[in-house]
Amino acid sequence: MKNAITAKPNRLWWYLLLVIILSAFCYVTLDVWLLPYSIVYSETGEMTAGYFLYAVIGLLFSTPTPFVAVLILSLFIEKTGVRQMLRNIFRTENKPKAVLITGGFCLLALVYALLYGTPNGSPWYMLPLGFLIMIPFVGIAEETGWRGLLQPELDQRMPYPFSVLLTAAIWFVWHFPVFLDPTSNHYGDSVIGFGITIFIWAFALAAIYKSTKSVIACALYHAFIDAIGAVYDWNALFDGFPGSVSTNVYRVIWLTAAVVLWIIAEKKERQAAP
Repeated sequence: MKNAITAKPNRLWWYLLLVIILSAFCYVTLDVWLLPYSIVYSETGEMTAGYFLYAVIGLLFSTPTPFVAVLILSLFIEKTGVRQMLRNIFRTENKPKAVLITGGFCLLALVYALLYGTPNGSPWYMLPLGFLIMIPFVGIAEETGWRGLLQPELDQRMPYPFSVLLTAAIWFVWHFPVFLDPTSNHYGDSVIGFGITIFIWAFALAAIYKSTKSVIACALYHAFIDAIGAVYDWNALFDGFPGSVSTNVYRVIWLTAAVVLWIIAEKKERQAAP
């Protein structure tokens, strides 16, 4: 059987091109053209047609850029259709294993928040509620592209951990405009601190995907770590730099767990190969 590179040599490049085009569109419209309306809304709460357009474009194209890129690729370039795309997102061969591994990494994130986070005053039920909201609008919206296409394509072109580092770099650059938007909740935060967080999560998500081959498992983890912001000061918890010794030790443990899991999964794959 032909591998993904031989069968679809342009898949990775089409995806990256689509992400660049969509991201440029969002940057020009949201961070240049419509930004004044967002600033007015953040200061006065006044709903204008400009801010409504800002919110709609952000909801449909900004965060879901990876999903939209894969959707366009599936519909118009590979012509595999939406149904096959959704199968790829939700396919999970070993559900108990996926639940165990994803739950373990979610537990790592929750313990980290409990130990080092600052509660924002919201009731605890906002965490599961936020999690449910984040699954489609953040988890699936991003992981369909990052781990569903980009990571496995790079895995076939370069050795680990270089594929993970490149995925992390692309993921970080894609996020960067939010640090330039004065109405973003990342505005004024440490870019270095956020970069370290992206680096750790890229390894964690690569390990989850390597072990489960499940995009939805990655989406659930991604949604959970974002949902932590429903009850904790997310930016102080994850964007802080340089951080205390204890938080950095915990981050090293987090990263080590991801690397070890990836190595175990790789070993099992080689043993199972004919």
